[in-house]
Amino acid sequence: MASPRSRRESADYYRDRRRRKVCNFCVDRAESIDYKEVNRLRRYLSERAKIEPRRKTGTCARHQRMLTTALKRARPVALLPYAPQHLRP
Repeated sequence: MASPRSRRESADYYRDRRRRKVCNFCVDRAESIDYKEVNRLRRYLSERAKIEPRRKTGTCARHQRMLTTALKRARPVALLPYAPQHLRP
């Protein structure tokens, strides 16, 4: 029979494991990311108007590169903000 300590350690191991995030673009089978989809792109900006990293959003490397390009294209056209002062409520 397992001792109480080993049972506790195994429970702690599974408690700390997090569910892996899934890329939303892969789920939607997106071939490309359009810079004009402002509502979709806005989710990947922080409250300081910075691009969120992969580890936070869960996007795969391929789609993160496409997302970064789309965000950077949308900014000069004034679809997305450069700075937090330009964010609309």
